[in-house]
Amino acid sequence: MIEATPLNTVRERLEAARRSSRALAVTTGTERESALETIAVALDRDSDAILSANAADIARGRENGLADGLIDRLTLTSERIAALSAAVREIAALSDPLGQVVRGSTAANGMRIEQVRVPFGVVGAIYEARPNVTVDIAALALRSGNAVVLRGGSAAIASNTQLVATLRGALESTDLPADSIQTIDDFGRDGAAELMRSRGLVDVLVPRGSASLIETVVAESTVPVIETGAGVVHVYVDADADESMAVSIVLNAKTHRPSVCNAAETVLIHRDAVPRILPALLDALRQAGVTVCGDAEAQSFSANVEPAAADEWATEHLDLTLGLRIVGTLDEAIDHIAAYSTHHTESIVTNNVRNSERFLAHVDSAVVMVNASTRFTDGGVFGFGAEVGISTQKLHARGPMGLTELTSTKWLVRGDGQVRA
Repeated sequence: MIEATPLNTVRERLEAARRSSRALAVTTGTERESALETIAVALDRDSDAILSANAADIARGRENGLADGLIDRLTLTSERIAALSAAVREIAALSDPLGQVVRGSTAANGMRIEQVRVPFGVVGAIYEARPNVTVDIAALALRSGNAVVLRGGSAAIASNTQLVATLRGALESTDLPADSIQTIDDFGRDGAAELMRSRGLVDVLVPRGSASLIETVVAESTVPVIETGAGVVHVYVDADADESMAVSIVLNAKTHRPSVCNAAETVLIHRDAVPRILPALLDALRQAGVTVCGDAEAQSFSANVEPAAADEWATEHLDLTLGLRIVGTLDEAIDHIAAYSTHHTESIVTNNVRNSERFLAHVDSAVVMVNASTRFTDGGVFGFGAEVGISTQKLHARGPMGLTELTSTKWLVRGDGQVRA
């Protein structure tokens, strides 16, 4: 048992996380797996206390006029807490990434050279109105041998305070240091600013939230950042797409949970498919309460299509608003995506194998799909148990980030007296 120590400044908490990271780096996979099981039990046990704290956040959010999409992200239910607990257990059951040999060789002089996976050390996370992220990132960080410093924002302050208390309390009865999990929420924006400037104490910083939050962290941080971008996500309906499939995929991509980053924001439909597919698609969207905003051609097709604003194609609505544009060719759709995408997720609905392969090859996003809803871009779906975020950059990770993406490597060289001539 390694108990937590009282820490009264941001720097003290970061230093405690750094000390803990050294201890975590040499724990066994079995020790970390057992600690996560203890955390899962604690989440189930403290469900009522977590819900009570979350209710206070929701009430305050409504009083402050928090958008419906953010209220949805903020909300915890008994089912969502149970899902978090299940995700922690799933993460615990994943293969331990630490010590995995990436590549290796034996030099001509007999030295054995191996590149192996090791933790980053201390992972910082800045996010807003997403208490589930508190659990997801902490669990993934611990399983991959990293300490974590959390800044969850004022909207979820009560929820995150209770969740961190539950997580740290659980660790106090394990072989992992409780100081592996730190929160700096009580230091507000000043704490976030200090976290961003803590190069040397924090190894990597992951922002999750609005485009403005992510831009701020990328611009102001001296700590290396893995950017998780906004989701201006596209579904392209090809000329010969199946009508039923197209309607089902677009409806799911937009309405299943519109407040999240993998929800569709723009539908592009081939002009040849319009007479056959668009009436049923617009009817289904209307029944689901979706406001469709389209270009002039789309407006001329239906009175239910409102004029698209000047910035429609670059907007992440995170609600039941959907952009609609009619295109003449597959290449026109690909060019539109290249111009406006945030490089998160794009999907094509088609029965043409050649077109699907061209779409996969030419669209440069973290996840590119054929005949599937964009809602499947998710760490849990991809088998990671949960995700740190969905990276839209190309270094060091891209797409949903799981355990492997929270590791770096180091080289191990074993010799028996070799010297270089």
